[in-house]
Amino acid sequence: MTRRPRVVVFDYGSGNVHSAVKALQAAGADVELTRSRVAALEADGLVVPGVGAFAAVAEALRASGGDSIIDKRLSGGRPVLGICVGMQIMFEQGVEGGVETEGLGEWPGAVRALDAPILPHIGWNTVRPGAGTRLFAGIEDERFYFVHSFAAQSWLFDVQAPFPEPVATWSEHGVPFLAAVENGPLAATQFHPEKSGEAGIQLLRNWTGTLSSAGS
Repeated sequence: MTRRPRVVVFDYGSGNVHSAVKALQAAGADVELTRSRVAALEADGLVVPGVGAFAAVAEALRASGGDSIIDKRLSGGRPVLGICVGMQIMFEQGVEGGVETEGLGEWPGAVRALDAPILPHIGWNTVRPGAGTRLFAGIEDERFYFVHSFAAQSWLFDVQAPFPEPVATWSEHGVPFLAAVENGPLAATQFHPEKSGEAGIQLLRNWTGTLSSAGS
């Protein structure tokens, strides 16, 4: 018998969490919204949402111990999914209004303002998934919902064998930017899958399908 994967949406005060819970449930997961360290460490998958300013999200995440939870999960190969600013904080640095804020440093590089005629970038946009994607399997040509003014605009992570090459997915608004990354146990999307209709649900279903969910 196969059980539903257990997913924790980490509730550290970032807002916009209930729609993520509902979308993950629709994708077939048993979902708990909590800031419990034990629950976050023991779940099959951890989702880190994020809305608002990079600095505020980074501060709230550290204040709740989320940074150490993420680091411990990734060190043990346990899956983590970041969404929107929850993706941005995985990089070394965020730069907003000339203020530099330290990120979690899981990936090198900085998150900066998009050079675009209209900001924020709000609405549906296509993406260009990298080769070997699992997140976008079957939905490579779909559109996803973005709400942001900042993004990582370069991918600098050099992985050496025997580790698999990360999969970078790009989109464009004024300039090219990273729409998603799949890097071993760490995956993240700049867009909001929970606001992206059936395509977003399928992406979450693809992610939960990679979790350890066999049981009896």
